[in-house]
Amino acid sequence: KYYLPAKMLKEDMTIARFTVLYVFYGILLALVAKGLECVFTKQEILTDIFWISFIFLFILTYIAYVVSYIGLKKTPQTGVFAMMGGIILKLLFALSFALVVIMKLSVNQLVFALNYFSLYFLFTLFEVMCLLRNLRHQNNK
Repeated sequence: KYYLPAKMLKEDMTIARFTVLYVFYGILLALVAKGLECVFTKQEILTDIFWISFIFLFILTYIAYVVSYIGLKKTPQTGVFAMMGGIILKLLFALSFALVVIMKLSVNQLVFALNYFSLYFLFTLFEVMCLLRNLRHQNNK
């Protein structure tokens, strides 16, 4: 049923393990974005500030995960508040960044919004999957 080794499925998602997997995931997303840009040369696929947005969301997601992870390791009650707080703060910072870019810079707003929120959801997907993995292991203890 699972294609990963059984040992990997039983391990907790530590910050070091998350960091390695997250860097690989970020590189994969960057390669996909660069590939799309090379394939669709006649259309504007990526905005001028795509890579700034990419780095901002990459770092923001990492910080949100670390905050949530530390909260989960203290107590289950603290973990719930830390997870919700991390995700909500990430959302607020992400929306603030998008608002500032749309209001202050002259970029194609539709392309920027599609780029930015697809990155936001892809990074959030990875973060939530890792947090759920920690919750599953915490539930089994």
